[in-house]
Amino acid sequence: MTAQTRALYQAQDFPIFQNRMYDTQQAALTCPRGQIELVEDLQSGLVYNAAFDADVMEYDLAYQNEQANSTAFRAHIESMADMVKRTMGYDHLIEVGCGKGTFLDLLADRGANITGFDPTFEGEDPRIEKVYFGPEVGLQADGLILRHVLEHIEDPVGFLMQLSDANGNQGRIYIEVPCFDWICRNHAWFDIFYEHVNYFRMSDFRKFFGNIIEIDHCFGGQYQYVVADLADIRRPDYDPANPVPFPADFSASLETTENTPHDVVWGGASKGLIYALLRERAGQPVAGVIDINPAKQCKFLAASGIRVSSPEEMLPKLPPDTRIIVMNPNYLDEIRQMSDNAFQYVEVGQ
Repeated sequence: MTAQTRALYQAQDFPIFQNRMYDTQQAALTCPRGQIELVEDLQSGLVYNAAFDADVMEYDLAYQNEQANSTAFRAHIESMADMVKRTMGYDHLIEVGCGKGTFLDLLADRGANITGFDPTFEGEDPRIEKVYFGPEVGLQADGLILRHVLEHIEDPVGFLMQLSDANGNQGRIYIEVPCFDWICRNHAWFDIFYEHVNYFRMSDFRKFFGNIIEIDHCFGGQYQYVVADLADIRRPDYDPANPVPFPADFSASLETTENTPHDVVWGGASKGLIYALLRERAGQPVAGVIDINPAKQCKFLAASGIRVSSPEEMLPKLPPDTRIIVMNPNYLDEIRQMSDNAFQYVEVGQ
């Protein structure tokens, strides 16, 4: 932290990968950790983790961040596929950091001509190249897709400029990231991760691009997206009239959380891991974690060492006074349905 930054939030000993699953509790407990020092840059206005170390971020096959098992999330990406067609068309697309290819598959099934790039992609797919996208690949597109990648990149604007260069400084780009305004407004301390070096506001994207085609919130306001012309990228300047409205009592609910022995977290991904970890550190541990993703079940969460259960395994064992802690309100209806509406449901972050 320097005189050119404003301190916002600090947290210690966070797992560097909140979506890396472990085969044993001991391995989970001894996972690599890092520090959180969120600051607002007083030159660019951007928010980032000043303690972030990119050199330790090595993704492998144990990293599990698939959300498409949820019908609510599937509805979200279907709506974003509609938006892509409306703003960029389906003729020639490239997805940068396509992960497991879920969104790429959806667009391809709709008739899109799309190529994906991701060095961590598992399996074989002729549409996906296991390399980083750059000028050396010799491909350009009418539209680039960058979903939930930019928050992981140390120099986000420099990265966008590199993508523009690789695409011949033409075409459009669709960027989707978490919304920091939503995190601040909802005091969502469970939405701060070491893995996310950047935290964006919608006003940041208005400063990044000279020509914006479409910009809006999505996924219940938790995410935000922008479609803009790649040729119009520029570095942002700090706006003293629009400082980050970071709440002074951001994590106060950790001290006031009701101590109930039968709280079970539904959602063993990023939010659920941090929620359970910080509840434990506050002396109010949860009784268990449920997740519908088979790749997470019977595995252990980083840092806390909590074993993740399937709904079929855990629900029959729960007493009637159990509180289901719903980590993402977008999933409340399907969670109620899967658990026969038999418990008390607490929406976190509302």
